[in-house]
Formats: sequence, C-alpha cells, structure tokens
Amino acid sequence: MAARSSVSALHYLAIGRLGRGEVVNLFLKDAGIEYQDIRYPSDDTWPQTSDELKRKGLTRTGKVPAVEYKGVVLNQHIPTLRYIARDLGRYDGETNWEKFIVDAVSDVYIDWRFKWIQNLGTKTDEYKDTFVPSYYDTIAQYYAEIDGPYLLGDKITYADFAVYQSIDNDQRTGTLPANLSTSIIKFKETFEQRPNIALYIKENLPKL
Repeated sequence: MAARSSVSALHYLAIGRLGRGEVVNLFLKDAGIEYQDIRYPSDDTWPQTSDELKRKGLTRTGKVPAVEYKGVVLNQHIPTLRYIARDLGRYDGETNWEKFIVDAVSDVYIDWRFKWIQNLGTKTDEYKDTFVPSYYDTIAQYYAEIDGPYLLGDKITYADFAVYQSIDNDQRTGTLPANLSTSIIKFKETFEQRPNIALYIKENLPKL
C-alpha cells in the first residue's frame, strides 16, 4: 500500500460495535493511540465508496477496516493488530511459544468470524447449537491453561481483543451460549475493566 500521512486513522463501516473494525478500534483505544475514526454508511452507497477507497490506495480488496498508521496503510484486521503490536513492543507474546499461542487463538477467532458473518441474516441451528459452543469450548481451553485473566496470564495481547469482540458480537446477535466457562467469564469482566475500554463502553451505552 502507498504511504500516507503520519496521522493515524481508522476507516470502517458505521455499524456500531459490530464487526472486524471494532476489534481494531478497541485495540487503538486501549493502546492510547490518537486517531481519526472515519465511518462509512453500510447501505447501497457502499460499493461506490469501496471503489473510491481502492482508488485512493486505502484497500486492495475493497474491504475495510483500513488503518493509516505512521505513514503506512494497513489492511486485514488481525495482521494489522500484529503489526501495531510489534511496532509498540507490547500486546504480543515474548517467547516463540507465546507468539504461537497468540497466533493460534487468532486463527480460531478468524474461523469464528467467517461463520458469524454467514449467520448474520439467518442464524442456523448448526451455528447456535453446534459451532458456537464448540468455539467457546476451544477458546476456554487456551484461557484455562494459564492462570488468567488474559490468554497469556496477566499480559494482554492482540488476540484478547479479537476474542472479546467475538463474545460481544455473539451477545449482540443472541447467539452467545448461556453457560460460558469460568475462564472466559473472568476474561470478559477483566477486559471491560481496563480504563480506556471501560470509558469507551460507558460512552457507548446502552449495553445489552
């Protein structure tokens, strides 16, 4: 992608707290990075807007989020988080094994995101009764391996932002399992108490 201004900006759809862009939004807020939050209507004007963003070099695929950060343009929300985490020197694992765990959970989340999008219009029984419980059971195994609350214990990583977004979005679409594991509940409660996150949630009430 072409270089851009050093002023940070997040380009995403105006769909509230749903979607991939919100993962990046939460991450930037927690990191204390100042940025312009630029949202586009999610309606019949989007195809034209998407083409315009491609012409401007803000996305190759026509999809968002797109993040302008320190003179470069970043696309694909998980690689974007990895890039910024590495640039900041935090929000990632320290050892090769820790980095593997963070990457592995991010991949599990990406599988969830794909299925969640497929079920936005019509929530199938297979998604609600089979896929979602299996996803949270798998995630819970990772979170239970280390005495949390985060994936790597008391050290938050970019994967935690993705996992939180899956919990929040399933809650908003009525597909969150009624019985989450203790480790996942503890993680969610602790995540929402982080100062910048707590302020953002308060400013965006009402919550579910």
